Amino acid sequence: MSNSDHLTPSTVDGNTFVAMCLAHAGIDRMFGVVGIPVTSLANWAVQLGIRFIAFHNEQSAGYAASAYGYLTGRPGILLTVSGPGCVHGLAGLSNAMVNTWPMVLISGSCDQKDMGRGDFQELDQIEAVKPFSKYSAKATDITKIPSCVFSVLDWAVSGKPGGCYLDLPTDVLHQTVSETEAQKLIDDAESCRSKEVIAKPIVKHPEIEKAAALLRQAERPLIVFGKGAAFSRAEKALKTLVESTGIPFLPTPMGKGLLPDNHELAATAARSLAIGKCDVALIVGARLNWLLHFGEPPKWSKDVKFILVDVDKEEIELRKPCLGIVGDATKVVEMIHKEIKDDPFCLGKSHPWAEALTKKSKENVSKMEAQLAKDVVPFNFMTPMRIIRDAILQLGSPAPVVVSEGANTMDVGRSVLVQTEPRTRLDAGTWGTMGVGLGYCIAAAVASPERLVVAVEGDSGFGFSAMEVETLVRYQLPVVVIVFNNGGVYGGDRRNPEEITGPYKEDPAPTSFVPGASYHLLIEAFGGKGYLVGTPDELRSALSESFSARKPTVINVTIDPYAGAESGRLQHKN
Repeated sequence: MSNSDHLTPSTVDGNTFVAMCLAHAGIDRMFGVVGIPVTSLANWAVQLGIRFIAFHNEQSAGYAASAYGYLTGRPGILLTVSGPGCVHGLAGLSNAMVNTWPMVLISGSCDQKDMGRGDFQELDQIEAVKPFSKYSAKATDITKIPSCVFSVLDWAVSGKPGGCYLDLPTDVLHQTVSETEAQKLIDDAESCRSKEVIAKPIVKHPEIEKAAALLRQAERPLIVFGKGAAFSRAEKALKTLVESTGIPFLPTPMGKGLLPDNHELAATAARSLAIGKCDVALIVGARLNWLLHFGEPPKWSKDVKFILVDVDKEEIELRKPCLGIVGDATKVVEMIHKEIKDDPFCLGKSHPWAEALTKKSKENVSKMEAQLAKDVVPFNFMTPMRIIRDAILQLGSPAPVVVSEGANTMDVGRSVLVQTEPRTRLDAGTWGTMGVGLGYCIAAAVASPERLVVAVEGDSGFGFSAMEVETLVRYQLPVVVIVFNNGGVYGGDRRNPEEITGPYKEDPAPTSFVPGASYHLLIEAFGGKGYLVGTPDELRSALSESFSARKPTVINVTIDPYAGAESGRLQHKN
């Protein structure tokens, strides 16, 4: 009898099997916080070639996974433990759903036989994720793992992208199958896998003809595009359409860069005039929600005709545009251009509409540049923002990914910072989510390793996830975090004397933080580089050094605590 007769077939447990399925499906990055019962899953994923980025907090890891889905077009994966780990992960999952980004939350859960008995970290997680996900699956047995993994990955990217959830009970993770059976189960699930969970809409040619006719007949046409167009990689198609027709364009905040902000047909600096006076607006991959004033007067003309291009039929039915086209942004824009190409038109620089927008843009830019030109010390928001803008532009291509969150910091940055390349701006997004900054930075650094990542953060926004600077250092990611430190939410204590009453009147204001907080020392505690700056020369020097070094850095910029204002919506004064 040979020794081999005593050998039993190799077995894999549920943790290993999940990692095998993810690797088979082409997943190469995961974000999360490990612990019972999923630590082994993370370790196996790493062995199988999946880079695992371990965070301190599931919220930040979830924001990273959601942004990774947006930047790559593939589902971002968040791994959490059961119960509270899953609940913390809902922040990222809900952010993915509202922004329509593909993401999958994978959580361990309690032993199935102990459900309802008060087991460790017990929670009905399938029920908990319902409001925040488009599809959920629970692997009730190890043999179900491949079909569950493939289904959540496919649903995340099909139709309107969004968040999906995979539940992995502890007992299933500890079950085993032979390697041979595991491979057969993967092959069987792959052969049954639907390549299109939701069939792609078929764009009808009469719709394209009507869109082209509306644009052709318009006196004041406008093209508006958003992050849905960015997700679709529609930049080339949009550039061709804009430049062949001469139609001015307006990006939403995360649509910035699909065409360069400094393009001659950019209407960003004349936004109020553009949306207030246009008679036909082609809206591509953007929703007529609060960011675009719901497409309603008084911001928009009551007579404007909307051509709404969206991958989601329900979105079009909700907005009731003049013309709705359900389809992929890139494909629809290409079809519209092809239709126009046979009977071309071009507004040209001397066209009254293009001329009016150019004139208004120049006026507004001149006013802003006059403000930016002044070196105000102690810093207001404009002076350091101009210095940061100039330093970023000097880097050229590939342009850094700019992450921005905060109240005044994000508002001012949206107007001042210049995006020249697609998907290089990440901000609070459709939901206005604060706390996304460090997670987005890490996602961008992992998704686009050739790009520097520059975060321009308010001190309040930074505080949500500041501990993740240790994660930056641990993985040596090329991220420079610039904190606008004005001592609080919107700034210091803004209360009137009559508001400072009651038994706790000696407490700091609800908007106040410790004045002069040394945020730069936080990253130095972990071996990163920190700078404290308060003058233009100090800021220029810190930016020059940190951009060259491409190492984890925090630049703590001292801002006048009374320089900002309360802000919660987009304020466009042009």
